Amino acid sequence: MPSGCRLLATVRQVSAAAIDVVANAFAARTGHQPAGVWAAPGRVNLIGEHTDYNDGYVMPFALAQRVTIAAAPRDDDRWSVTSLTADASESFGRAELHPGMPGWQSYVAGIVWVLEEAGHHVRGADLVLTSDVPAGAGLSSSAALECAALTALADLSELTIAPLARAQLARRCENAFVGAPTGLMDQAASTLCTAKHALFFDCRTFEADQVELDLARPGLEILVVDTKTPHALVDSEYATRRATCEQACRLLGVPALRDVTHLDEALRQLPDELMRRRVRHVLSENARVLAAVDVLRAGRAADIAGLLDASHASMRDDFEITVPTIDLAVETARTHGALGARMTGGGFGGCIIALAPAGDAARIAGGVATSFDRAGYQPPAWFVARPSAGASRVA
Repeated sequence: MPSGCRLLATVRQVSAAAIDVVANAFAARTGHQPAGVWAAPGRVNLIGEHTDYNDGYVMPFALAQRVTIAAAPRDDDRWSVTSLTADASESFGRAELHPGMPGWQSYVAGIVWVLEEAGHHVRGADLVLTSDVPAGAGLSSSAALECAALTALADLSELTIAPLARAQLARRCENAFVGAPTGLMDQAASTLCTAKHALFFDCRTFEADQVELDLARPGLEILVVDTKTPHALVDSEYATRRATCEQACRLLGVPALRDVTHLDEALRQLPDELMRRRVRHVLSENARVLAAVDVLRAGRAADIAGLLDASHASMRDDFEITVPTIDLAVETARTHGALGARMTGGGFGGCIIALAPAGDAARIAGGVATSFDRAGYQPPAWFVARPSAGASRVA
């Protein structure tokens, strides 16, 4: 392991252990075995940042890291939730379900609320969960919790809900109940992804196509480095950028930036350089997503490297959502052998991804750790991402 750089636990071992841990903890707390164990993954966005609210395209893939839940129904209208990760337990009844409920349990309570709002009857239940999705890293730990809870509660209540509808319900939980203005990408990835594939997702039509991302065959791997940078400005800056994009749409007379067909002509119609740069990022990022689909389908996975580099430059220079730790991690990854690298997620902290020759991730991560130490930053954490399947029952 590189000095000063923490390797997150290998996923297959953690997932197997997580099933036993939650099942045993459930039995210890309730005195009986769970009816089953369910899990839903976090995600990495391979390419396509800040395109979602512009009706554009994204390409996430599900991680093997996931939220794992053991659960069984109750005979009353109450739900108890224990998080082994947070070492906390909460309970609530149907009468207590209201948007804005405080606390981590709101992500589970919100799932009950949206299901009931959609006309489903949800049985009371006991749930015990654990998670190995890094929290606060921009890898959608909240969506993983929502989708795991929804998958478990839907099965316990014998509800038939299509996968896309499940993602939409989980998003409504986050938007209307928890109060976070996210798009659908996180929940769609956690619900719809398949192993060894990325998800090409149209944020306007909600069409989803699986694109093969089997990196072992061409001798590649994707390194994820968590810079441990808190997302201090993400809410206010997100709102500002979204407002700028919406203003540009009004000036250009289009419903969304996705509808702009001629970039140079559109840029000439915009009144200031800042707005032009914001629009240029969104339109060029959409083009990069489409190009990534083409090269992956053509079996040229190594060719996404240049698209990752271009995406990072656009986020840094045009959309201005990177920070010094992120830029240093990307630059260091490249100088230590990454074929291409970029920030992933909404910006102002979080993680980078780097496309690397197979077996080089540890060395590249070690280089990032050394650069961070010299710069006075706290040590990063890292893992090799494995494109994995979406939410399901696992035991």
